[in-house]
Amino acid sequence: MFYVKNLPRWERMMRAVAGVAMILCGLLGLQGLAIGYAIAGVGAVTLLTGFFGFCPMCALAGRHLDSGK
Repeated sequence: MFYVKNLPRWERMMRAVAGVAMILCGLLGLQGLAIGYAIAGVGAVTLLTGFFGFCPMCALAGRHLDSGK
């Protein structure tokens, strides 16, 4: 495995929900605007970090899960 999960389950679920909401708001709420596409792009990254359970920025900050989780 190339990475170690550094997000707890509750945060993964919240990131997934927030990512989908940001994608929908960006693409449907701000149709055709550059800021809408930017928000959708950030939402896609947020969704992926929730899906994989790994956040590169949290890893750079030294965040890790306890062994019991």
